[in-house]
Amino acid sequence: MFGLLQKFKDGLSKTKEKLVHEIKRIVTLSPKLSGASLEEIEMALLAADFGAAVTEQICREARKAYETQGRSGTDFLEIARREVESSLSTAEAPLARQASGLTVVSMVGVNGTGKTTTAAKLAHLTRQQGQTAMLAACDTFRAAAIEQLKLWGQRLDVPVISGDHGADAAAVAHDGVTAAQSRKVDYLFVDTAGRLHTKHNLMQELVKVHRVMDKKLPGAPHETLLVLDGSTGMNALTQAREFNKSVKLTGLVITKLDGTSKGGMVVAIHRELGLPIKFIGLGEKPDDLQPFNAKEFSTALFSE
Repeated sequence: MFGLLQKFKDGLSKTKEKLVHEIKRIVTLSPKLSGASLEEIEMALLAADFGAAVTEQICREARKAYETQGRSGTDFLEIARREVESSLSTAEAPLARQASGLTVVSMVGVNGTGKTTTAAKLAHLTRQQGQTAMLAACDTFRAAAIEQLKLWGQRLDVPVISGDHGADAAAVAHDGVTAAQSRKVDYLFVDTAGRLHTKHNLMQELVKVHRVMDKKLPGAPHETLLVLDGSTGMNALTQAREFNKSVKLTGLVITKLDGTSKGGMVVAIHRELGLPIKFIGLGEKPDDLQPFNAKEFSTALFSE
């Protein structure tokens, strides 16, 4: 468990360093938390994209503890850690697994969030757990995406089903399910094209891809994971809401948290949507995609 905590600490270091440094500065100057210092802390939490509701919850509990329990100084960090862990208590959920046969996982999201890489890393993760996996390159708009997934497949020794650039994405998805069933693999990870949530025709194409898979294998996809770029902060919330209207999301994967100081968005988005956070990306290597853990996440954010 220590290794996992260290991975979370390393991956969230940009958020943690900025946030903890600012909170410690404020509580050192005002150990008993005046109204003004609490406002400063609120600003620091909002700057890290915790959102108004979570920020208010943390500060309300801190004020209560300082007034009634004699708390002072850096006790704020432990109170914040506890409140964040509590907020995320329903965020953890394992990757779905069908009792028998193939489990299909569809990766959706806007351009540039890391869907292709995440699909490959999930295939790697499931193989590490003793299961078999395949990949389907359904981002047929970008030749580079098909090649990228093929390269990942070679690197990880995972079979990739693909079509030509410009091919019908739904047909590739159908072929992927057919191939995965015939080879009796445990998981098929489907990399879909990046699409703006505001483009109705592209969202309808995604609906078609899912409909075709469901016709071939009733119930597929069994997971629809929205991949969000952590560095976009609260802007990701709009994406999540719109995607959820078109395709029923079963969970979130939040990537690129190692490159941002806005790690609080993980808490805010879960609070707003109630969707499980299945995985978070803490770096570029395959092993840097980790199942979400509320305790390790909150400890990594607020440790001194």
